[in-house]
Amino acid sequence: MSSRPKKPVSDASALAKTAILAVLKSRPRTRDDLFAVVRQTSSRLHQSQPATHELLAAYHEMIADRPNLAASRIERMLVKARVRSLSGVAVVTVLTKPYHCPGRCIYCPSEARMPKSYLSNEPAAMRALTYRFDPYNQVIGRLRALTDNGHPTDKIELIVKGGTWSAHRWDYRREFVRRCFDACNDFTAHRRRTSSDLATSQRRNETAGQRIVGLTLETRPDFITPPEIVRLRELGCTRIELGVQTTDDKILTDCRRGHDSSAVIRATALLRDAGFKVDYHLMPQLPGATPESDLRMLRGVFSSPDYRPDMIKIYPCAVLKTAELYDWWKSGRYRPYSDAGLLETLIAIKKELPHYCRVSRVIRDIPSPSIVAGNSVTSLRQVVEKEMKTRGLACRCLRCREIGRVAQSDPDILSAKPTLFDDIYEASGGTEHFLSFEDPERRAVFAFCRLRLPGNVSDQHNLPPEIRGAALLRELHTYGHLVPIDGHSPKSAQHHGHGRRLMDEAEQLARQSGFKRMAVISGVGVRAYYRKLGYRRRGTYMIKCLN
Repeated sequence: MSSRPKKPVSDASALAKTAILAVLKSRPRTRDDLFAVVRQTSSRLHQSQPATHELLAAYHEMIADRPNLAASRIERMLVKARVRSLSGVAVVTVLTKPYHCPGRCIYCPSEARMPKSYLSNEPAAMRALTYRFDPYNQVIGRLRALTDNGHPTDKIELIVKGGTWSAHRWDYRREFVRRCFDACNDFTAHRRRTSSDLATSQRRNETAGQRIVGLTLETRPDFITPPEIVRLRELGCTRIELGVQTTDDKILTDCRRGHDSSAVIRATALLRDAGFKVDYHLMPQLPGATPESDLRMLRGVFSSPDYRPDMIKIYPCAVLKTAELYDWWKSGRYRPYSDAGLLETLIAIKKELPHYCRVSRVIRDIPSPSIVAGNSVTSLRQVVEKEMKTRGLACRCLRCREIGRVAQSDPDILSAKPTLFDDIYEASGGTEHFLSFEDPERRAVFAFCRLRLPGNVSDQHNLPPEIRGAALLRELHTYGHLVPIDGHSPKSAQHHGHGRRLMDEAEQLARQSGFKRMAVISGVGVRAYYRKLGYRRRGTYMIKCLN
């Protein structure tokens, strides 16, 4: 007996509502159970299964009419790719247009229609290409996708990719960022309103529906100068991704990177003393490297006070056809060391990382068919974590200890009483306090801040005048699934007063160390929060007298 063909969906909304009613009645325990009910309902009605965003929209429409049906656990299950907002912000990544890169690095691919080092089949690059690198449309498109899949988008971490940001003309950079702010300002308002200049767009964003709470830009260490620091702050930048790659000067020379490790040290110090968060891009498996030398390099990054970044992204070197390294590989001049060697290197460094560091990535988003040689396992992080778990090891990095991630496998951690920790270390001529609320065993982080007490800065004129002689609050972050600005959720670590308590502790430490003022490198979208704590805008920072 042949099965009956599925009818085309005549009313997708009605089907989605029917499926949601069935889900609410069955009370599924897991996401898999939920979608099993949806499949059964669709099959019974001989219709195609509704998309996740259609189910979520149907749920919201139903509880608007019948609030008694609300079930937060069901709503959380319906949010697609929930991990995208587990860190407490919604990440929006955009790319700049193709432009001449000052570097001659042998490992960077060169596609005519893409920025240097990017491939057109990488996810973020594909989106940028679709929108012809228009910043406004890239942001609107990404916000729409996040919203359709159930993610709150009122707190935005904007990340601008595209190679050496500082190599672009200043007028292009300023206009690019203005249009990103305009897109966030317009999204909820559902109207297009072009601001006359960047400062106007930033002021609008302070009260917009989608606020940019952090702006990340990527550049080379040798492009970080005192004038560039001022320009970065004018744009609202709070974090810099530095293309460090390695601190081995011989490898940097052989790869024609164009700078040495001293440029990294200078850039790191300048950025830290201006309050920026510092994120290193590091590349194991470069020509001349071995598992042993890469592990020494990675360990040295955290043992030397000249470096000690707040975050790292690990991008194992891959051979791509449009890079000069491909010719090296074809001729036998370069062979990446084994995948097993890479795995052991990553396991060794992840188990030793300091509590203050976050490993954002362990691989680039390069599709495996584009990789000729080198690691092509796109799930490398999961492979590393699985092997570490088998060996009874755990990563100490911030990302692996975010409360939202830990709670996915251990919900009881949410009931742990947060304990205040203070990790103190020297970095770039100053003292850093990594203040954090964590469970007593330090398995999960609820919230943290980074306080810098600058030492004797050799040349105060390298710093913006408003922060000279001030203690620096470089970051304040509460983890857990993103909760809207005026919202509250007992299942999230956000909006429980952790941030205010950390600020009180940081201010007290600054006073005890003799500082009269605190400067916060605030994102534009969180200036209002710091005003509530007594801070006032001076230049591009939020400043408070500590008397």
